[in-house]
Amino acid sequence: MSLRLREARPGDLGLVVHFVRALAEYEKLLHEVQATEEDFRNLLFGTPARASAMIAEWQGAPAGFALWYYSVSTFDGRAKLYVEDVFVNPGARGQGIGKALFAELARRALAEGCSRMEWSVLDWNAPSIAFYRSIGALPREGWTLQRLSGDALRELAATAPPPGGAPAAH
Repeated sequence: MSLRLREARPGDLGLVVHFVRALAEYEKLLHEVQATEEDFRNLLFGTPARASAMIAEWQGAPAGFALWYYSVSTFDGRAKLYVEDVFVNPGARGQGIGKALFAELARRALAEGCSRMEWSVLDWNAPSIAFYRSIGALPREGWTLQRLSGDALRELAATAPPPGGAPAAH
């Protein structure tokens, strides 16, 4: 086995975009990808960095990646590691690369004092769900992901009180 996991570097921005686009294509969501190398430069290497990424190399060639960030759980008062994306090239699957990426993320989560790791998966993605069950992950029953974006996000933001000002009238 010739697997190497390493931190993403600024020279990997094109590779990160490639993996994001490959994941989106697999998920039938390529039409939603707008992120550019510059977006990932700001996200991963800006001040402050908002996320982290890791590249998996199999036999010396890029084979996959993971992108994650830390959030919090107010119920247990600890950080949690949120896995935004993990992708392994189809030709490199079955080599233990995905499991190695998740194992490294679990190691980092514990080293950072996190209480858990979380991620989302499309409900039709049976191969990924089976893989997640094989590593011990369970669905969060009774919870549904909510999203606010685009016009709805802008409209709600427009109702916020000015910083240090009085609340907006209702």
